[in-house]
Amino acid sequence: MAIWLVRHGETAWSVSGQHTGTTDIPLTRTGELQALALGKLLAGRTFDRAISSPLGRARRTAELAGFADAGVDDRLCEVDYGELEGLTTEQIWERTPGWELFRDGCPGGESPAGISARADEVLEHLRGLGGTTLLFGHGHRFRALGARFLGQPIGAATNLRLDAGSLSILADGRDGPNLVLWNRAVPTTAVVVADLAASIARAEREAGGAD
Repeated sequence: MAIWLVRHGETAWSVSGQHTGTTDIPLTRTGELQALALGKLLAGRTFDRAISSPLGRARRTAELAGFADAGVDDRLCEVDYGELEGLTTEQIWERTPGWELFRDGCPGGESPAGISARADEVLEHLRGLGGTTLLFGHGHRFRALGARFLGQPIGAATNLRLDAGSLSILADGRDGPNLVLWNRAVPTTAVVVADLAASIARAEREAGGAD
């Protein structure tokens, strides 16, 4: 089994550092370019299925990356931050010094045990399906999936940084679960370079046909 994780592109709140769970805000222009760049990286690869969080920022990323027909699974929604929704970590620390999501959870939202249980449920489902799955979703949700896939307690997700517009790969290996790739960001300039290369190749083909 292999799982490819695409965290949605940049939003205004990912830039400001505000915790974004159920608040459904759109991608920025940079976020859209990140999604297009990821599409260039994923192009030509074969997946048994593509599945997205139902939230707009994830589904838009899937669409721009070339997977508009991705299925939707509510279990891929971002962590429910409860009373902490929209706050930055620094603002939360003013209320609760030293707060850490995967240790302390969210008042009025998800607990670490709940985050872990939802990750396990997703992994069990995907393992039952087998093959290679491409997921479009969210930072903390995917960090939880990464930790649990590796058989680590949910607290280990704290150390798995995951940026907006990034690609990660989890896969079964000879010696057990492997973190094959993590937090691979694709420069948005890759879109321009790829499009330029395609234009040059097309022009060359047309010139050859003219002869």
